[in-house]
Amino acid sequence: MRFLGKISLFVVLLIFPVALSASESAWCPKIAWSQGLKGFGHDGQDGDDGRDGRDGRSGENQTIFADGNEVDLDLSGSEGEDGEDGEDGNSAYYCRQPRRSDRNVSGADGGDGGDGGDGGDGGDGGFLTVYYTNIEDLKKIYIRSQGGRGGRGGRGGRGSRGCRCQKRDWDIKKCSGTPGSPEYRCKTREYRCSNGSNGSSGWDGEDGATGRRGHLSLINRAEPVSPEKPTVTVAIRELQEGEFLLSKNIWQVLRGASTLLAPGSVIASKYREFIEQIFRSVRVVWQESRPLSDFDGSERVTIALQKNKQVTIDFPEEIWVEATELPLEGDTTDLVISHAIRQSEVTKLALAGVAEYGENLNLSLVDLARKSDALQTEFLIKYRSTSPGDRSRRRRNYQTRYEGKVPAELISYRHNRFSLNLGKLPIDSKYLIPGVGVDIELIAVRSLGDRSTEQKINWLGNIKRRTPIAEPQSHNIEGSSNL
Repeated sequence: MRFLGKISLFVVLLIFPVALSASESAWCPKIAWSQGLKGFGHDGQDGDDGRDGRDGRSGENQTIFADGNEVDLDLSGSEGEDGEDGEDGNSAYYCRQPRRSDRNVSGADGGDGGDGGDGGDGGDGGFLTVYYTNIEDLKKIYIRSQGGRGGRGGRGGRGSRGCRCQKRDWDIKKCSGTPGSPEYRCKTREYRCSNGSNGSSGWDGEDGATGRRGHLSLINRAEPVSPEKPTVTVAIRELQEGEFLLSKNIWQVLRGASTLLAPGSVIASKYREFIEQIFRSVRVVWQESRPLSDFDGSERVTIALQKNKQVTIDFPEEIWVEATELPLEGDTTDLVISHAIRQSEVTKLALAGVAEYGENLNLSLVDLARKSDALQTEFLIKYRSTSPGDRSRRRRNYQTRYEGKVPAELISYRHNRFSLNLGKLPIDSKYLIPGVGVDIELIAVRSLGDRSTEQKINWLGNIKRRTPIAEPQSHNIEGSSNL
């Protein structure tokens, strides 16, 4: 019955259109047609962005002597320039919609507006330095040292109009075959037009920041203070060419600057008052065995005098230094350089071997750079092993037996050679016997002063019964810096 039903439906479908084909309008379904899209018109051009405003000029810095005469100063910063407005986008053009197109059509888009330019920042107020001997003379000084107003941000340009449709939809009838014949068919397809999008408006620019007020510096003395020289930078190889004379001004920071000046004065509340000028004559004493001539001329150091009167020396990051300051009589200071080691020399530990077994199991390292006398060295270890009698040596069969720091009492050092007594670690003795597979990950933490780095050393092999140094089956050495 299901098969007969299908045959009946097929027969009906064959007969039904033939019966209706006698009338042209009897078989003309309307179909919304969306295949293909045709544009018309040209997109409008986007507007240009507005130019940012220029920053205002900072006020002039001035130094004056307060002698009781009235002084009127304007050290204000100038205003920032306004940002330019963004240009409006251009409208789409040549917006002539095709007539009775056999495809859907869409109008061109309007141009976007340009962004407004940012306003320039206002200039900062100028700094005023006043020498005085009578604090009441400061009341005769009227100053305006305010920051300039920031410029206004430009407005974003407006987006422009896209092409518009003159006719939003239309029908086109298409027929095939000979009229009156069974093959004659007609279809009416519906097409649509969509307007082009209007352009987006540009973003408004940001307003510029207001400039900061100027600051006041007071010096209670009649004679000018000589310019300070708190730092000097030289090549390392020039450190022993003589003494370096440094000076630094010491100031006390206070609040309430405007209360010291004429009423109505505009200046930052924070001000500073001169205390003294300190001096140091610095000599560098080079005690490192490597001569200064070994350093490249481009490698430079900075010697600085701090406000606590201490002297510091700053080397490049790749050079580790042990320096000691030795104050002498008067204003002279010696900077003693005991060690100067390149960072690349710090990670030159090499595996010498693994020997013995049981509580005598030890691992030996040698410092190829021969710099260990100057460095502090600690060791972290992860000791993994197989079970006794396990000959598979698969990595998954290795289990952690100890992980942590190697105690200092288990480390011996002599002539740039380290020996670590692994047999005295809290490890079950059955994992220290000959034939056991061992995977050791050792991390050497090396430091000098405030510099520190790590070097990783790996060893994979079997514990041997014989006492000579065992030949490792594999080992890997790598360094990583943690400055």
